[in-house]
Amino acid sequence: MTETIRPTKKQRELLTFIEQFIGEHGYSPSYREVMTGLNYTSVATVALHINNLIRRGHIRKRDHSARSLEVVTPTEQPKVVSNVIAPGEEKWLVEKVEHLFSELERSGKVVVDQLDHLYVLVGALKVLGLDGAAQSFIPRLSALKQRLPEE
Repeated sequence: MTETIRPTKKQRELLTFIEQFIGEHGYSPSYREVMTGLNYTSVATVALHINNLIRRGHIRKRDHSARSLEVVTPTEQPKVVSNVIAPGEEKWLVEKVEHLFSELERSGKVVVDQLDHLYVLVGALKVLGLDGAAQSFIPRLSALKQRLPEE
């Protein structure tokens, strides 16, 4: 395992740029985007700094994979600045809601609390601007509501 050595000022600037880029886009920047964002003159300079950060234990890079940089210990938690959902986040979110629907649909008994949670999740999808996904769950909510036991 590599021992973490404090980054230089230039390396700290690069780490901050990578963290912020990942926070805004949901994926890491390309070397060319780093070059442009930090006003470097060549991609080779970016590669040199990134390789030094990898060697010092500040970032990891998956082999043979584009946009595979990740900060080992982020300096701060990413801040939520809007309700805009990145494409990768949208897929993940809808898959999670789909999973919860499937579980309840497969279960033998529908409980009011579980159904209430699904209504909240569908409402959250709408608030986040995922109206199409929210609309696709409405018929399934109705079907589950009909399965509620009579009071």
